[in-house]
Amino acid sequence: MKRNTGLACVVLALLSGCGGSDSGTSTEPVIETANETAAETILEASILRLDSRLDALIPTDAEVEKLAEGFVFIEGPVWLRGESRLLFSDVRGNTIYQWTETDGASPFIDPVFDGDREGLRSISSNGLTLDDQGRLIICEHGNRRISRVEANGTRTVIVDRYEGQRLNSPNDATYGSDGTLYFTDPPYGLEGLEASPLREVDFNGVYRLTADGELTLLVRDQSRPNGIALSPDETVLYVANSDADNKVWMAYDLDDSGASNGRVFFDINDQDAPGAADGMKVDRAGHLFATGPGGVWVISPDGVHLGTIMMPEVTANVAWGDDGRTLYMTSSTSLYRIKLTTEGIIPGP
Repeated sequence: MKRNTGLACVVLALLSGCGGSDSGTSTEPVIETANETAAETILEASILRLDSRLDALIPTDAEVEKLAEGFVFIEGPVWLRGESRLLFSDVRGNTIYQWTETDGASPFIDPVFDGDREGLRSISSNGLTLDDQGRLIICEHGNRRISRVEANGTRTVIVDRYEGQRLNSPNDATYGSDGTLYFTDPPYGLEGLEASPLREVDFNGVYRLTADGELTLLVRDQSRPNGIALSPDETVLYVANSDADNKVWMAYDLDDSGASNGRVFFDINDQDAPGAADGMKVDRAGHLFATGPGGVWVISPDGVHLGTIMMPEVTANVAWGDDGRTLYMTSSTSLYRIKLTTEGIIPGP
């Protein structure tokens, strides 16, 4: 995929239109600053519009709102539909928080990890999702596993080993409609990363865990697999590679035999704004809302960068919430949201 220089030339874009798409439907890039009279609107946030198709996804009057702040570094948001509640991880604060419109943010699980920290770089949770019964699924760095929170608050281990060897530090996960769990396992939880003496598998894998417990390694050649998402028809698996030396979003064809035809879906190695290819979600039409340099990149199913929700902080992950048309964004020390026109699928029943 050709690299897009939209974020690198924002100022020039306003003057000369650089960074437009190759789709033939592009418009001259426009940056929209937030309405400074709106309560809790973030003045530094803006929307970079590179293609007219973005207008059908993000309203022209859309505003970014700050909902909560004061965290260390937050990640992995997931919306609990029946409770109108958002859960998210503070990766460096060892806490899972909850947020509601009425009560704001408060601890939900604190601490996430209370074991031996020797040899560990990151001990908290990262990615969160829900299974088809609405139970919370946690990617745990410190415990090097994926667990499920039961009704009584106890945690059940879903997976912690591949062929008898401990996983590195599961990072992000998503469910298919048949109950299959897809997840990534980079080394971010381990001191020394690949050089950690605690490391047992000698690669950073992308896995598939079926509903009956069969674990399959899908991909082993990504340097830093991170965010993960499925296309709406579940025939394509998207995996972010958050390596500073190879910042790309990969795509794989998916079928019963595994993942094949690995290819670079979008390359952002030419970007120098803060942030890496990290967490992402896909809307019902197949557009990626992927956190990357400068904010949340919106990429069409055919691989065109339509625009970016440019954020005042490094944004690590996103989640669909409310009626599926709100995008919640975990951005370093603060939680944000933006109301959209497009809709995504919220995990759970």
